[in-house]
Amino acid sequence: MSPWRMSRTFPGSPVAITEARRFVTTLLASWPGTEDAELIVSELATNAIRHSASGRFGGCFTVAVQADRGRIWLGILDQGGQHAPHPLPPQTDEEGGRGLALVAALAASWGVTGDEQGRIVWATLNLTPQKTAAR
Repeated sequence: MSPWRMSRTFPGSPVAITEARRFVTTLLASWPGTEDAELIVSELATNAIRHSASGRFGGCFTVAVQADRGRIWLGILDQGGQHAPHPLPPQTDEEGGRGLALVAALAASWGVTGDEQGRIVWATLNLTPQKTAAR
C-alpha cells in the first residue's frame, strides 16, 4: 500500500470520540492493526477532552493518521492545558491515567510534544503483514 496521511478536526465533546474512532477505522479498514488504532485514538481523544482546553466550550481536537507499509502513526492535537499527559502507575487508585498505560502497551512507541498552548500526543503501531489463511 502506498504511504498516505489524513487529518480531521472534531468538536471537543464526548460525542466526537465516536466520530474520531469511525474516522480512523474507515481510513484503516484494509490495514492490520485497525482495532488497536481505534482503541488508541479513543483513549487519546478522551484525554484531550477531559484534560485539555479542547474540552471547553468551543474547543476542538484534531486526529492525524499517517500510514506506510509497516507502520501507522496516530496523533491527537489538543488545545493545551496546565499538565502534561503522563501515565499513572498501575496500582494507583486515582481516576484516569490508565488510558496512557494502555496506549503504551499497544503502541510500539508513544510520546508528547508541545506545551500548555497545545500538544500532540502520538503513538505508532508497527505492522506485520496479515497472514493468508491456508487453503
